[in-house]
Amino acid sequence: MSQLRTPASEFPGPGSGRRVPRDLHPVAWWIWALALGTAASRTTNPLLLFLVLAVLGYVVTARRTDAPWARGFKYYLWLALTVVAIRVTFRCIFATGITPHDHLLFSLPHIPTPDWYAGIQIGGPVSLEATLSAATDGLRLACLLCCIGAANTLANPKRALRVLPGALYELGVAVTVSLSVAPQLVQSVQRVVRARRLRAGRSKGIRALRSIVVPVLEDALERSLHLAAAMDSRGYGRSGTATRGSRRATGALMLLGMAGLCAGMYGLLDGTAPAVLGLPALAVGSALCVGGLALGGRRVRRTAYRPDPWRAAEWGVAGCGVAAAVLLCVSVGYDATDLNPSLYPLTWPGLPAVPVAALLLAGLAGFLAPPPGRPPAPVVLPGQRDAAPRADRTPTEVTK
Repeated sequence: MSQLRTPASEFPGPGSGRRVPRDLHPVAWWIWALALGTAASRTTNPLLLFLVLAVLGYVVTARRTDAPWARGFKYYLWLALTVVAIRVTFRCIFATGITPHDHLLFSLPHIPTPDWYAGIQIGGPVSLEATLSAATDGLRLACLLCCIGAANTLANPKRALRVLPGALYELGVAVTVSLSVAPQLVQSVQRVVRARRLRAGRSKGIRALRSIVVPVLEDALERSLHLAAAMDSRGYGRSGTATRGSRRATGALMLLGMAGLCAGMYGLLDGTAPAVLGLPALAVGSALCVGGLALGGRRVRRTAYRPDPWRAAEWGVAGCGVAAAVLLCVSVGYDATDLNPSLYPLTWPGLPAVPVAALLLAGLAGFLAPPPGRPPAPVVLPGQRDAAPRADRTPTEVTK
């Protein structure tokens, strides 16, 4: 009788120096991405912003999986480029005035506006300083979008649903479904286009739009129905044993807690606000939110067959992102003006050493994270020895 076994080289031993492939905890990737986005929001230096994009590209390329949601980072890059182009275009069309020291690039025709619209000028001279200012602002927003895109690419949204508190479970389901819509649509479009090529479809452009949109919408509707049926069969949306009074208490605690958090953040950002609106309001709001989450968690009882582990790799990835954000927020070891260089006079921006080291430290997450897990290799039957193995799979051995 033939015996199927996997080669020993597929399982690295203690002294082999290889790490076992596994998927990192999704919360670690979100902490890393949000912290890197916080670091990017602290600067308008284009060199540092380009370094943020380079770090994101390296980590995504090194640690993304083969899942459908892991193929959408390039679309976030296109969206980021569109944001920069729109920001520059709006700055050129809606002129905000120039100074005598500006370098004029060109002049657009001026369109007169009515008196009630006199605060905004359409058309006029466009300076190099104004264009660069709009480009750097757009680049910073583009980095924030790419950070969110990196988190959606690296983190499994369905696994992230399992770690949410019970009070946010229904909201987490909606967020998970919404995050998985775009990758599924991209996959549907690719599948429909591939099918049209196999059927020798010759129509292109607008003529081919109907033959692509209708199958894509039908596929999206079918996927939604299958997802709803699967969630219903697994008990999603059940109310549990909570009474009407406990549900009302949960809602009241969450509303009061969110109001306290808003008042606390306003007090911290506004120096003229009363002292009671600062840390005290923030602490009370946090306590109320925690109480609401704990009380609302009784409505949903969940069990985890295989809970996601939180190991040293997760601490390392999250710590790299948090360290980068802290180093760009405290402004220690470098001049704070290096993060936001002035365009007057127009000079080449500097590259401070500490922020560069902080962003490179964030890029270390691509090395600390373990290799992503891959699907199991296909089993080779005795009559299939001569079949060519796939390049992205480790072939199995057949021994007798």
